[in-house]
Parts: sequence; C-alpha cells; structure tokens
Amino acid sequence: MFPENTRHRPAEQTVAIHQPTPITPYPAASVVPVQPGGVSPVTSIVLPDGRVITGYAIDHTQPAPVTAKPLVSRTAVNIALGGIGFAAVCGGLVLLTTFIAALAALVQQLIILAAVIFGGFIAVQVLTTGQHKGGTTVNICKAVIKRNHFHG
Repeated sequence: MFPENTRHRPAEQTVAIHQPTPITPYPAASVVPVQPGGVSPVTSIVLPDGRVITGYAIDHTQPAPVTAKPLVSRTAVNIALGGIGFAAVCGGLVLLTTFIAALAALVQQLIILAAVIFGGFIAVQVLTTGQHKGGTTVNICKAVIKRNHFHG
C-alpha cells in the first residue's frame, strides 16, 4: 500500500479469531393424542402417466357468511348531512347580510331626509325678507358721518 521510500508505515493490526458455536439439537416435539374420528383417511390417486400420489383428503371449510353492508356508508351520510347544514348556515348568512344592507340603506335615507328638512328650514329663515319684527330702519345712504360721529 505504501511505497518503501516513504516514512509512513501501516500500524500493526491484531487478528481476532472467532470459533463457531456448536448448535445444540432441537428437542423433539411431543406427540399430541388424536381422537380416532379426527384424522382423515389416507387417499391414493393414480395419475394418467401411472404415478401414484398418496395423501390426506382435506375437507373444504365453508367461508364465514358475509354480513350485508348498508347501501350507503356512514361516512357518506355524515358528509351529506354536513353539507346540508353548511348550506342552511350559508342561506342564513345571506339573509343576515341582506338585512344589514337594508338597515344601512334605511339609516342613510333617514339621514338624507333629516338633512333636507333641516336645510329647508334654514333656507326659509334666510330667504324670507317681507316681514320685519320691529326695530328702526335707517337709510344710511343719505347719512352724514363727521368725525366718527353718525348724524342721521
């Protein structure tokens, strides 16, 4: 790995030797007594080419009856009911927003009506010039003012 002319030398490595562990034999299984009617008889079958196959006959077990499933799953029913509830809430929210918009329009109409009535009252007060409620009328066009003193 390293050339001879370099100063680096590989470190000495120790070698560990592992011995295999012997496997102990597995104990033989205990024999379970079987009732005489519990084991199927041995059956032999001759194949067309002349070979004979011998074995136990296996009884076919019937599968467990399948329980009838409902036509619609519970999850689908829950989703449908949630959708119906959501639609009902949305309808109520639409009615609520319509009611709020109508109430805002009514308040706006009342404010405009009050402004028109109050403005009309002020206009009538300012523009009415035909009647005086008393006092002295002075025609200042012919008056003479001398030294900050009014001579009428």
